[in-house]
Amino acid sequence: MLAEIGGCYQRSWVAVTSTPFTLMASIIRKPRSKYWFACFRDLQGRQRRKSTKQTDRKKALRVAEQYEQVSQRKLPVRTVRETLLELFREAYGESVPRATMREFIAAWLKNKAPEVAPATLDFYRKSTTKFLQFLGPAAELDLANVTRQMIVEFRNGLAEKVSAKTANHDLRAIKTLFRSAKRDGYIIEDPAEFVESVRKTGEDPRRPFTIPEIRNVYDLADQEWKSMILFGLYTGQRLSDLAILSWDNIDLARNEIRLRARKTGKRLSLPIAVPLKEHLAACDKSSACLHPKAAATVRSQKRSGTLSNQFADLLAQAGLREKAPHHVSKGKGRRAKRAANGLSFHSLRHTAVSLLKDAGIPEAVVMELVGHESKAMSAHYTHVGTEALAKAVAALPAI
Repeated sequence: MLAEIGGCYQRSWVAVTSTPFTLMASIIRKPRSKYWFACFRDLQGRQRRKSTKQTDRKKALRVAEQYEQVSQRKLPVRTVRETLLELFREAYGESVPRATMREFIAAWLKNKAPEVAPATLDFYRKSTTKFLQFLGPAAELDLANVTRQMIVEFRNGLAEKVSAKTANHDLRAIKTLFRSAKRDGYIIEDPAEFVESVRKTGEDPRRPFTIPEIRNVYDLADQEWKSMILFGLYTGQRLSDLAILSWDNIDLARNEIRLRARKTGKRLSLPIAVPLKEHLAACDKSSACLHPKAAATVRSQKRSGTLSNQFADLLAQAGLREKAPHHVSKGKGRRAKRAANGLSFHSLRHTAVSLLKDAGIPEAVVMELVGHESKAMSAHYTHVGTEALAKAVAALPAI
């Protein structure tokens, strides 16, 4: 029966023995709200109030009872979800969206395709593939069945096999995925929300090159690698972007290199440093690509891993890194954690940044030149002119 007690509608029952009735969840209506509010007690006995988002008294009372059942953990998680879905259908006349983990990931990647850069989409695809492999048969269940503990175990498994940086990258992708699922109504609670990142141990071994080291590697390189080394130092751009450069990206009349970064999608217009301009003047212009072999590799493989290995071999020849036996198994498997290396092609990017800062170039100019993004700088509406960029590249030494 329903009884109004102190402004609340209480559901109660009277036992046959005429013992006092037991009060359960109740509902009240605040003066300025059209919705009924649930009054219930949690597992610790504390009084709680929460809007039911219902204007119908009977429906509101059903929601209030569910709130109490959930807060006192009297219902299994799956039962709670099914009950709430039924309440939603009754209240709004429509169904809550549902999908298996595999189905949701496929739809999520499809929606992300026009929103993010190709490299970011590729990153999301690889991370979610790892997650599906980890879930195994559970990937075919409703994504609401994924728990925080599952995501923690996924993170811990990654931490045993890959670097902390890689594990955290993959975890960030999964967190983004579940935020979208919650936003779109597929889940009520986000199981990834409070999963912490992997703690990084030790110092980052990566470092910039010294100028003598760059000269040493440059002398050992073939013509195409010589060109990419120069571009890497004087533009600070990533290997994959430099590998696919064409003459269409070069405007010698305006002394500019124009490109779109594959990772961020950002359009860059960079002045050409004098040593790089001298190199371009001597380049063979018979091919549309500046680096034909490298461009073919990146386009066929959709990544720059093979080029990174080739540069690692150059570093080994220069005595700056151990020779990596790419074709010989180390007995650790493909999932083994890779040893961190202090020098790689990306070190040229670090070198450019370090040299520019050592020359007193303002941070905003350095960031604009290499394509770094900063929310802090964006907040200050920093605009870097072409003259400042030209002065920056002029500060880089010849090798």
